[in-house]
Amino acid sequence: MEAPKTIQHEIGGVQNDAVRFGLHGVKSDLVGSHPLQSAYESAKKTQEEMKRKVLANTYGTAMPLKMDLDRQILSRFQRPLLPSSMLGLEAVTGTLDDFGFEDYLNDPRDSETVRPLDLHHSMEVRLGLSKGPVCPSFM
Repeated sequence: MEAPKTIQHEIGGVQNDAVRFGLHGVKSDLVGSHPLQSAYESAKKTQEEMKRKVLANTYGTAMPLKMDLDRQILSRFQRPLLPSSMLGLEAVTGTLDDFGFEDYLNDPRDSETVRPLDLHHSMEVRLGLSKGPVCPSFM
């Protein structure tokens, strides 16, 4: 049995490439989300379920299914390489009226500490020629 004549490109996984993707932060692995954030998400989920039940009782069972199909279609629609604003999905789900933190604290992607998007690398990831996240995170 002959040993393989290739050298492994990855040592310990894709995320250890500090030159391309920056240093890995351990804090996000150790600390969970804020308790208020988890309560907000569970209340939002409960509200969506109630809305589905009201729609099913009012318009029939096909209406929530149609809305789910629309949501699935619009959640897959994105620009090829640039991050998409998902305006169609926001219009269908009704989140256009929400006033989030990015409305008064600015979008984190517009920050000066975000690395510029490498279009060549993101296209390589899309085509399966390279591994790693499509968009690098903060510097």
